[in-house]
Amino acid sequence: MAKDRPEPELDRDLPDLPPELRWREWMRRIEAVLFASASPVPREDLARIVGQGASVEMLVEDLAADLEGRAFEIARVAGGWTFRTRPAYAPAIRAAADVGMQRLDLSEFDVAVLAAIAYHQPITRDGLKDIFGKEINRDLIGRLHAHDLIGTGPRSPRRGAPYTFVTTEQFLVAFGLESLHDLPDREQLADAGVVTTAR
Repeated sequence: MAKDRPEPELDRDLPDLPPELRWREWMRRIEAVLFASASPVPREDLARIVGQGASVEMLVEDLAADLEGRAFEIARVAGGWTFRTRPAYAPAIRAAADVGMQRLDLSEFDVAVLAAIAYHQPITRDGLKDIFGKEINRDLIGRLHAHDLIGTGPRSPRRGAPYTFVTTEQFLVAFGLESLHDLPDREQLADAGVVTTAR
């Protein structure tokens, strides 16, 4: 978020406030930053707005508890925290709000290709062809790029040095994952019938 910007004048420690009001003010600061940020906010950025020694994690937990019963929640994704609407309200939002590019509209096959990239990254087009037994349409790769779900990874060390594909931070945000370690285990997916273990 604010990595290289000079820090503005901000009384982080709030020594003139009683402890309970100080804690509440730090919670509100975190709430304001999360509300204003277009991307997940990492712990180190939130630590810049609270007093020295204050636990960012505990402040976020208390803020999340304050939000119980509200239409939105705090989620830990992509190495930081963000506000998101609770899934129960998705139909209401689709019915009345202009969500524009936020809606992914991915087909089942699109999601399968995205999952293959996530599990096998960095992976080349030939690697995807080996997994699916057919050439992957350039339009599909273009859609995934357009939604910023995948990016270009390192060039493959093979002859011709083909490009590879990797998932992005936006992929983690879109699927509510803190990191790639949160991807479901392949055996769990196979047990659920989502993927097959043998071709």
